[in-house]
Amino acid sequence: MSESEPYKAPAPRFAAASLIAVIFINMLGFGIIVPLLPFYAKSFDAAPWQIGLIFGAYSVGAFFGEPLWGRLSDKYGRKPLLISTIMGNCLCYLALAFAPNIWVAFAIRLVGGLAAGNGAVVQGYIADVTPPEKRARQMSYQGAAWNVGLIIGPSVGGFFAHEGMGPAGFRIPLFIASGLAALCVIAIAIVIKESRVREEGISHRPSRWSAIGEAVGHPVIGRMMLLTFLVGFAFTGIESQFGLWSQARFGWGPRDIAVCFAFTGATAFFFQTLVTGRMSEKYGEGVMLAVGMGMTAVAAALQIFSINGTMTIALMCLTAAGQSVAFPNVGAIISRTADPHRQGQIMGLNNATGALARVTGPICAGLMVPLMRDGPFILGALVVTPAILLALSATRRAIALGKLNEPTP
Repeated sequence: MSESEPYKAPAPRFAAASLIAVIFINMLGFGIIVPLLPFYAKSFDAAPWQIGLIFGAYSVGAFFGEPLWGRLSDKYGRKPLLISTIMGNCLCYLALAFAPNIWVAFAIRLVGGLAAGNGAVVQGYIADVTPPEKRARQMSYQGAAWNVGLIIGPSVGGFFAHEGMGPAGFRIPLFIASGLAALCVIAIAIVIKESRVREEGISHRPSRWSAIGEAVGHPVIGRMMLLTFLVGFAFTGIESQFGLWSQARFGWGPRDIAVCFAFTGATAFFFQTLVTGRMSEKYGEGVMLAVGMGMTAVAAALQIFSINGTMTIALMCLTAAGQSVAFPNVGAIISRTADPHRQGQIMGLNNATGALARVTGPICAGLMVPLMRDGPFILGALVVTPAILLALSATRRAIALGKLNEPTP
């Protein structure tokens, strides 16, 4: 790290790897629940728009949590914020198992999203202990840990869920998710070393609103935030309605959805561990970001022509590949551009933008389904396409500012 940075990370040899392993445990619990949410909500006789709301509630909470926890982690350290936020998520899984109706479930998801909005803390830790040129690779590994959770988690959730029992049929998966979050808290307390040690004299930070204005007005960070919103809006809209869309089109149930998510998780894991980091170091973060956006747009556009489950799974895998190529590079570009004193805060603002997209995307998709069954995929393709040009524009500005050097193939 440079001498201008506000901390001197202990940077143990396996610091990032230790955190990524712990994040896998947490994401395993998350992966158990997400594919089951449409069926869980349906057990309360929820309408499609209410299913969109229960997806969106989590992201409303994360919208407020991400910049808050990111800013606090810059001030107080990453480790205590990781422990407190994951413990909050643990309790929310437990509460969700006993929700008496859809509106209580909505409120619990809202609080759970607030507690779990710690992506900026994780990214800040990785930025603390990783040289700038290696951050795309490490953030890709972080994404791989998430997706291994999405490989195993849906299978566990699908196996233990009993749709015919109503809301009570989803208690065992929720208990498992809560237990895994508790295990994650214990692991962080024992294994993870604090990465951020403050130096004296670094006390001035802009106010929350000033920080938002600076980030939005920045020629690179502002573009990355808009890109994050567009792609998140498209992808979460598709994700929130995918279970019911596939059920109506192919007669799929929770176990079929679990199989599809397992394949997409495996695809994402492959790209994030073996492809994204190497390609980003060779061709540059900006180029690979645009490539990932292109893959996502093509997959969304072709999904409306899917004729069977195999084609649908293949296109969802292409979507996962595109996301896996693109998003680690978003985090890497932002971390290389942002003030090193404010990594958590800026990451938090960008993640809040993504959370806002995860609120509006599912709601819009839920409203479109009664009018047009393939609406979420059509909207997704239309929204992601301009994000490709946005990625290229942001990359050019980063190079012009001297924040990014594109390697020559």
